[in-house]
Amino acid sequence: MTQQTTPQQTTPQQTIDRATRGAAGMLEGAVRGEVLVPGSTGYEEARHSWHRTVDPHPAVVVDAADSADIQQAVRVARDHGLPFAVQGTGHGTLDPADGGLLVRTSLLRHVEVDPLRRTARVGPGTLWSDVIVAGAPYQLAPVSGMTPSVGVVGYTLGGGAGWLSRAYGFAADGLQSADVVTADGLALTVDRDEHPDLYWALRGGGPGFAAVTAMELDLHRVGRVYAGMRFFPATTAPAALARYREWAPAEPNELNTGLTLMGMPDAQQVPEPLRGRRVLALRVFSLADAEETESTLAPLLDGLGAPLLDGIGTMRYPDTAQITGPAPPPAAVAQHFELFEGLPDGLVDLLLQESGEGAASPLSALEVRHWGGAMAASPADAGPAGHRQVPYSVLAATMLDGPLGRETELAYMDHLADRVRPYAHGGTFLNFLTDSTRTETAFTPENYRRLRAVKRDWDPEEFFALGHTVPPAVQSVPADWADANTQKRAS
Repeated sequence: MTQQTTPQQTTPQQTIDRATRGAAGMLEGAVRGEVLVPGSTGYEEARHSWHRTVDPHPAVVVDAADSADIQQAVRVARDHGLPFAVQGTGHGTLDPADGGLLVRTSLLRHVEVDPLRRTARVGPGTLWSDVIVAGAPYQLAPVSGMTPSVGVVGYTLGGGAGWLSRAYGFAADGLQSADVVTADGLALTVDRDEHPDLYWALRGGGPGFAAVTAMELDLHRVGRVYAGMRFFPATTAPAALARYREWAPAEPNELNTGLTLMGMPDAQQVPEPLRGRRVLALRVFSLADAEETESTLAPLLDGLGAPLLDGIGTMRYPDTAQITGPAPPPAAVAQHFELFEGLPDGLVDLLLQESGEGAASPLSALEVRHWGGAMAASPADAGPAGHRQVPYSVLAATMLDGPLGRETELAYMDHLADRVRPYAHGGTFLNFLTDSTRTETAFTPENYRRLRAVKRDWDPEEFFALGHTVPPAVQSVPADWADANTQKRAS
């Protein structure tokens, strides 16, 4: 039911117009979940996403209680001409659903594990932590994000590159089927046999093709792993980055690594050896045992000296959550991501200038990651996720609520983007891309053309238009019509 309004919470820009009142009224009697409008108790909390770089003001929020609520919300939004968005955790929210209908799926948080088939069926509000816990009794693990508090559906639709991706590919590669609501309000199940074009697009093409109400995903047999982070003084970064580009091409698929330059705060919760220092962190995740992994890492680590802090050890897969620490609270984070064919001297020097020892930049972290492995494979039925053959990425991040202020932080990120662009491949990865005007760069030209054709067939009016979406392809003109009009012009 629609909540009683609290007048003092209502602001002029949130005034409900006639179309919105009609939509809210229709939903109130048609869905099991709560319907919230500006001024309703709970609206202020419900309208926000995790990603606080946007301040959305949707006209209506539906806290969906089941998949039928999502279907009904799609139909009502379409009938009333309202912008439409779905939000689980909101980690991937880029564009505000201002004046639109926002569906929250956080109540639809459930997992069913089939240990024989090694699959998990998940609801649209499910977090990776839920899947990890459900699979643990069977020693089964998903291709989950490195931060377990991220939602499964949004991560998978964006491709999904996590701990197990060098061994098993993108999360999207393991999507077996999806229940969806189309732009026409139809509830369908899509897989390799049923509606294969839409199924293909969902495997890394983003959220712009349908509203997902359930997914079935592959799980993988994973016992104990050797994982964690090892911290060195930032003065070791020049040698470490130079070695990394030589060492990484031979990195075995069971090993996943990255190097991150970080400025550690001078705070009590930071371990004393790292407190107030700029450090280099080696991130390690390995399916091999400690001895084999350390042997593989030895050429990379040679000459770096003793670490400031060693957090790498043998653990169960569920315990890898401790590597990235507690779930971060909602935050305004600016980041820039690029892919690279290699790590030439000029790029390495630039990265050290911006985030190495003595750097005065506001960056909170700058990560160099090696991709490859199973992510570089191109199975015949692979979805559109990623530029599979590009081996390196750089991700820079800064907190927009820092002491320098939002405008200064954003100006710095623009400066950094301009500096790295000459070295970059030009492609990106959807999960890490925060600029929805650059969506095309997340796909190869061939996959982008194919995605536009799927959009034309399933959502030609661009009902799903917020966030990372592609424009529909232009409808082709029948050959006989073209021939007739060519003759007419000639005469």
